[in-house]
Amino acid sequence: MRFQFALPLSIAAAVLFLPLDVAAQSMRVQDLGVGKLLVATRDAPDPHFAKTVVLLVQLDGNGTLGLMINHPAKVPISRALGQLKAAKNRSDPIYLGGPVEASMVLALLRARNQPDDARRVVGDVYMISTRPLLEKTLAAGTGPSEFHACVGYCGWGAGQLEKEMKLGVWYIFDGDAKLVFDSDPDSVWSRLIARIELKVERWRPPAGQGWEKAPLTATALRIAHGAMR
Repeated sequence: MRFQFALPLSIAAAVLFLPLDVAAQSMRVQDLGVGKLLVATRDAPDPHFAKTVVLLVQLDGNGTLGLMINHPAKVPISRALGQLKAAKNRSDPIYLGGPVEASMVLALLRARNQPDDARRVVGDVYMISTRPLLEKTLAAGTGPSEFHACVGYCGWGAGQLEKEMKLGVWYIFDGDAKLVFDSDPDSVWSRLIARIELKVERWRPPAGQGWEKAPLTATALRIAHGAMR
């Protein structure tokens, strides 16, 4: 058999005929890229990434690097970056960028023009990875609607993220500055997941055909996307 998952026929049919633009998201490896957002599925196995949204900032043959955008810590920048004079009066929170190298500080900046030594990620969003530019940005008083400092990052070795995609761990969304600097970051994951599930709900078969007994999993959605391409 082509598909090896236990769903009633009516449910499988509903999955296979989901619209191509389910919440404008993808589960295809070929859609990975710098500036994309990874949204963890509800059944993502790694607790480090539970209910997480990750902005991809680097992707090449050596691996992938990303920053979580929806986990502000309860620690202000002034405390987290106390060694930097320019951070002294910052009350906005430091962000948890990921579980790798928690002592490393990277930042995301929204700017009309690309600053020197900054790397463009998507649209007018840039990544800061040098101390001089970080200090300069802090000294300029750039607010939290345009600047997030992150400790740690998400890292995948060569081929590792691609393998997770094939296992149905992540959804891919187009990057968007408004989401990166959302005023309510704690709700970003739930809002994106709700967009997906709302689309799925519209395509459920009538009640009584077994759908409610077999919830749609990330694996089933991944298979559906593959079948529709």
